[in-house]
Amino acid sequence: MNRFAVVERALRTAAPHTLVDVVKEALREHYGAVDAELRLADYGMRTLHVVEPEPLTAEPLPIHNSPQGRALRAPEPVVLTDRATNTVAVHLPVSVRGDRLGVLSVTLPRDTHAVSLLPELGDLCIALGHEITVAERDTDLYQRARRATRLTVAAEMQWQLLPGHSFRREEFALGAHLEPAYSASGDNVDWSVSAEHLTVTVTNGMGEGVEAALLTTLAVSALRNARRAGLGLADQAALTDQAVYAHYRGSAYVSMVLFRFELATGEVEIVEAGSPRAWLCRDAKVDSLVFDAQLPLGMFEDTPYVTEHFRVQPGDRLLLATDGVYEPLSRAGEPFGDHALARSLTANRLLPPAQVARAVFRDLAGHRGEGPLEDDALVVCVDWYGREGRNGTG
Repeated sequence: MNRFAVVERALRTAAPHTLVDVVKEALREHYGAVDAELRLADYGMRTLHVVEPEPLTAEPLPIHNSPQGRALRAPEPVVLTDRATNTVAVHLPVSVRGDRLGVLSVTLPRDTHAVSLLPELGDLCIALGHEITVAERDTDLYQRARRATRLTVAAEMQWQLLPGHSFRREEFALGAHLEPAYSASGDNVDWSVSAEHLTVTVTNGMGEGVEAALLTTLAVSALRNARRAGLGLADQAALTDQAVYAHYRGSAYVSMVLFRFELATGEVEIVEAGSPRAWLCRDAKVDSLVFDAQLPLGMFEDTPYVTEHFRVQPGDRLLLATDGVYEPLSRAGEPFGDHALARSLTANRLLPPAQVARAVFRDLAGHRGEGPLEDDALVVCVDWYGREGRNGTG
């Protein structure tokens, strides 16, 4: 059995809270490592925090101004030589299906041929990412390490609903970010992939705090129930509408936009029920996508919903944003609005989807100045490659 298989087996059989210790010991024994450290990105995607038992003592590192942060964002691992200690530091992203959770930093003797180890260490980081995702069912260690400060109860509920920050398959890649990360309440994104379809939904629940989080939790749970029962997109919206109305009787409702992509053709089915809006970037041009605005879910009893269609092409980028992105005012009283969002999309067109949402929020912060957002804001970016692009013919 080769050394990678030995390490992978050790991770699979480890107790949930001991993954870091198992990795450190395996790297020392099988790769000659001097030391190793695992840092996870915080919910706001601003800092990296060491995974360690309480109390947390290590200082967080900024994602945008550190070698570890560069490794989290870059397409290749970061390798640095330290002549003073005669060692080489290798920083590699820890990911699950394109969702980068954090960075594993491995310190090796300087005479080690570190570059030749990168493919194997990269595979180890993928195995570690999968095991962390499974272990989070049974321990709070990794969730606790992601917190730069305490979450509100509403934000705790929202982050438990979210599928992740990003996801990638051969036909597409997507990324999402929610702000304010530590006190969000009503906005949510959900996605699901099958052999034939990618379904993406963006939800904006009315209200504030726990009440908004409860409303969104009900809507997302009803939506998942309908989707997992095999219902079509319009019926998913209708069942969710009924569930919300049955509980709130029209006193509270959610805005939602539902997209279902056919992976083989790029045909997209849409239900727009409220305020989340969509943008299309094609051939360096940015356009707003306008669909028939239908009633928010839960506003009235037994509201019928219908679908619309359009087709994406390889190279297209879609962006979905909730009201909290458009409404913040500058010091001069100007809202961020459609024009500023379109400019941000154009300026950040070369970034991968996982980084686009954060880039839009940086531009939004530059527009409104410092201070927390007054309302939830969510940005979701989908890049479409298509199966033709995958096969090299498109």
